Amino acid sequence: MIIVFVAYLLVLIAIVAYSARRSKTNNDFVIGGKKISGFSLALSERATGESAWLLLGLTGLAYSEGMAAIWVALGCVSGILFLWTFLAQPLQKLTEKTGALTVPGLFSAKFKGTQRSFGVLSSLIIIFFFVLYIAAQFSGAGKIFNDTFRIDPFWGMVIGSSLVTLYTMLGGFITVVATDAFQAILMVITCVVLPIIALGIAATNNIDIASAITQASYTVPLNAGTVKQATGGLLILNGLSWAFGYTGQPQLLTRMMAMRSQKETQQSRWLAIFWTLLAYIGAFLIGIIGYKLVQAGLLGEAAASVSNDAEKIMPVMVMTLLNPILAGILLSGAVSAMMSTASSQLMVVSSSMTEDFYLHVTKKKISEKRMLNLNKLLTLGVGLVGFLLAITMEDTVYGLVSYAWSGIGASFGPAIVLLVFWKRLSRAGVFASLVTGTITAVVWKTWLVDVTGISERLASYVLAFSLAVVFSLLFPEQKETRQTGKS
Repeated sequence: MIIVFVAYLLVLIAIVAYSARRSKTNNDFVIGGKKISGFSLALSERATGESAWLLLGLTGLAYSEGMAAIWVALGCVSGILFLWTFLAQPLQKLTEKTGALTVPGLFSAKFKGTQRSFGVLSSLIIIFFFVLYIAAQFSGAGKIFNDTFRIDPFWGMVIGSSLVTLYTMLGGFITVVATDAFQAILMVITCVVLPIIALGIAATNNIDIASAITQASYTVPLNAGTVKQATGGLLILNGLSWAFGYTGQPQLLTRMMAMRSQKETQQSRWLAIFWTLLAYIGAFLIGIIGYKLVQAGLLGEAAASVSNDAEKIMPVMVMTLLNPILAGILLSGAVSAMMSTASSQLMVVSSSMTEDFYLHVTKKKISEKRMLNLNKLLTLGVGLVGFLLAITMEDTVYGLVSYAWSGIGASFGPAIVLLVFWKRLSRAGVFASLVTGTITAVVWKTWLVDVTGISERLASYVLAFSLAVVFSLLFPEQKETRQTGKS
């Protein structure tokens, strides 16, 4: 198993070495310089979008909550379908028209004179939430290395964070997409192969998974008796609210912005959708089948660690049920899930700090080479901060991702959707979306989730969207109004 994992790392290093040579300018480093194929970008978007959340967070949620967790999976799949069906092509077109390198750059291109204000505010929001997101990925790496190679979680996080930070720093966006495409294939193999093998073992031991699925409650979690949770309609709404976040994730939207043409965007859509369906069905089944195998005592002593942390169910199943070679391949997929997302988020944070913050605050003209070096240095710094947070925070991967996902999605999501579909969006509306989404996510998560039973994902997005519309109507763009009157 170690040999297989080392082989995986060697392949990764080879991809990094090859792809890094293509990253020659700052534009290449930040958004790929239109050098990347649509299929590679689609695979990269999917690998980036799912992270350790899919193979640790969702599998652990399905294990602990049973079929009641299906609404979370459906919410995520709905968000992905919306993103690729309705937003991908308009974003590609907007980027081609404006030349924007980042998501905040799209707003600045639309509303002249807002480069500094939008850039600084957006950069601060991205830094705050994404550092937490990166910490969640590094934490996931610690769990995987601990359960597979018995490496102390601390050193597992050291290995994972070092690998990701170094290869992201070497080649930027081009390297990240190249490694993501490889990692997306490994991830989907894990999500397809493991549940098939687990189903075969369950059938051999007369465990009827089909009956367990049909007879389970879809509105009351398995652990509702011990943990205070929403049930019924509220549980469904909270689960489906994961869909909202997809509309505002810069690490996903930049893949669509980097597409070379509308035709490539259309072709890539089907690959992204097919990958999503395979991966989500597989990951969800891993948690459901894993629960029945633990009940039947088929995971041996390793099941004890799952009782303390449900997010360990996937690596425990791999270690217990599979031969070492196959186990090494599938666990490489789990590590890939963490690496692909962490690398993309490192890119988003460093590019936002340079393109959206540093340039607009200093107002200096900086050489291409100096910008490239600054981006690389910031990538290293953000990776270090993410690692320090990972070793000091005790929240679960699911909890950290949910929090960061809510804040980023509610801040940028309403503004992006309205930018694409509503001509009356004003700069005041964009500010309202950014500020309301950020503040509501933090306040709701801290004080109101338990009181109301409503997730911060749902509350923050709805409030931010509503205020973005209200402020756009109250403070319309005067220049556009005059032009409309002349016409």
